[in-house]
Amino acid sequence: MSDTIDVIETNVQFLTAEEAVKHIPEVPTMMVGGFGFAGMPRYLSQAVIHEDSIHDITLICNSLGTISVLNDLFVQNRIKKVIGSFFSTNKELVKAYREGLVDIDLLPQGTFTEAIRLGGAGIPAFYTPTAAGTDLGRGKETRIYNGREHILEQSLYADVAVIKAHKADKAGNLVYRKAARNFNPIMATAAKLTIVEVDEIVEIGELDPDSIVTPFIFVDIVVKKEEE
Repeated sequence: MSDTIDVIETNVQFLTAEEAVKHIPEVPTMMVGGFGFAGMPRYLSQAVIHEDSIHDITLICNSLGTISVLNDLFVQNRIKKVIGSFFSTNKELVKAYREGLVDIDLLPQGTFTEAIRLGGAGIPAFYTPTAAGTDLGRGKETRIYNGREHILEQSLYADVAVIKAHKADKAGNLVYRKAARNFNPIMATAAKLTIVEVDEIVEIGELDPDSIVTPFIFVDIVVKKEEE
């Protein structure tokens, strides 16, 4: 067995945050990883805020927490819709919703996760018993399976996923650390364009293959985090 490592050729680009967000469509459906601050791509999120051409965003994220880096987007009225699970503690979003400036689609967290996973797998919709018979299931198609009511949920797929990982190698393979393992890996598979913020970029072969969660095939742009 050879001890040499074959050179891997990929189309992954290594850009600055400012360069990376120029690739986001002006009116995007955008996934952002993390649960509040935990595992959120905060450095890239700041770059999105500073890119004034991006507007009328449909934002897909699990939770914004009490205070989010993205709050300025609500203040600037640049988000038209939010899809996720837990938003009631974010005052800027609640204020925008009450003023009729933003729509909210709430999904149970497990349904939200599965909708992203299946979006990445190319499956457009699925039935689930979660939320059947509740306000969250109102108006959705239903069927009975095994004597239990299920509702039809649409899978989620985005123009761009903005995610956070711990390290990337120079091929674009990703490893995650702690809370960043939450929604970031599945979002990487469920978008036309995946932009990832990392703490460190290493040489090919330095990452333990068993630790790689997201292979380079799902990654388009890597941005190394600088001091915020």
